[in-house]
Amino acid sequence: MPRKMIIGVIGGGSTASKEGIALAEEVGFLIALVCGGLNGVMEASAKGAKRGGGFTVGILPTGNKADANPHIDLPIATAMSTARNLIIVRTADAIIAVNGSYGTLSEMAHAFDLGKMVFALRTWPMDKAGVEPSLFVPVNTPREAVDRAIAYARKAMEAEKPGPGFVK
Repeated sequence: MPRKMIIGVIGGGSTASKEGIALAEEVGFLIALVCGGLNGVMEASAKGAKRGGGFTVGILPTGNKADANPHIDLPIATAMSTARNLIIVRTADAIIAVNGSYGTLSEMAHAFDLGKMVFALRTWPMDKAGVEPSLFVPVNTPREAVDRAIAYARKAMEAEKPGPGFVK
């Protein structure tokens, strides 16, 4: 049985704008996801995912699973503060950045460092940051973000499959 595709949604918590929250909820509605599990974009995307029948994983910065927003199905309490951002990026097959704060910027940097594309929906501009242009993909709508992230994730998952001579 093939494993499920994991789309990461990153973005600001308490600093998220109303527009960012609305965009994140629409993105979430279109996918199942992994996120930081707290408020703002994280909560909105998880709420949207649940509304769409999706499954949600929250990689929490705290050591308390009760800190997860009410839309998280599987809270993972790391007690790692912002170091958990790397776990989110490594876990996701594709990353969608919505709006964002400094934590979002660090997650984007981890993705770039790992050679993963970030599908950017009204988030940090990267034109002057020296980021490889193929890794930063501006998108205009939640649907475009999700469609492009899914296509990218499919390719990434195909690349990780073992070859014909693989024995378990």
